[in-house]
Amino acid sequence: MSKKETKSKAEEVKKTEETSEASTDTAAKTEEAVEETKEAKEATKSEETKTEEASETKEAKKDPKDLKIAELTDRVQRQMAEFDNFRKRTEKEKSAMFEMGASDIIKKILPVIDNFERGFKSVSEEELETPFAKGMDMVYKQFVKILEDSEVKPIEAVGNEFNPDYHNAVMHVDDDSVGENVIVEEFEKGYTYRDSVIRHSMVKVAN
Repeated sequence: MSKKETKSKAEEVKKTEETSEASTDTAAKTEEAVEETKEAKEATKSEETKTEEASETKEAKKDPKDLKIAELTDRVQRQMAEFDNFRKRTEKEKSAMFEMGASDIIKKILPVIDNFERGFKSVSEEELETPFAKGMDMVYKQFVKILEDSEVKPIEAVGNEFNPDYHNAVMHVDDDSVGENVIVEEFEKGYTYRDSVIRHSMVKVAN
């Protein structure tokens, strides 16, 4: 065997030994890292256990008076919340009942207003100047003022486009002088109460 071949084999043996040593070192380091991770997990678990035990001990050491105070405080807070809900519900129900009552009264007043307006249309200008007619006019205006103060407003009809939300068409007529679906006559005035329709207008609509 030549010297060159002998040297080459020696180098290969040396490299093999170095690789083996490196593998051994890596394995040793890996084992150390695993052990350190286990120890860290155990330490964390131990700390959590200690914290739980300390919390339980703290709860056990609480004064019975403090526990009773906490219980009563919670009970009072719940009762206050229930009472507040009851108060809000009662106010809402009262408001709804008031709205219904007011609506019923207004519906009973509206025919009186209708009769006043029909009566004024049936008398002459001269008769309107009589003391009796002036007295009736004052009563009529007083009723109108009461309705206005109660947020009751008449619905606009003649000359406006028909709207089923506010108008009730009881008659249709062919009229080329106005646009289609326009109200040409009002038979009975409609009213709204706080933006809600309390009575629809009875109208004649152009085709």
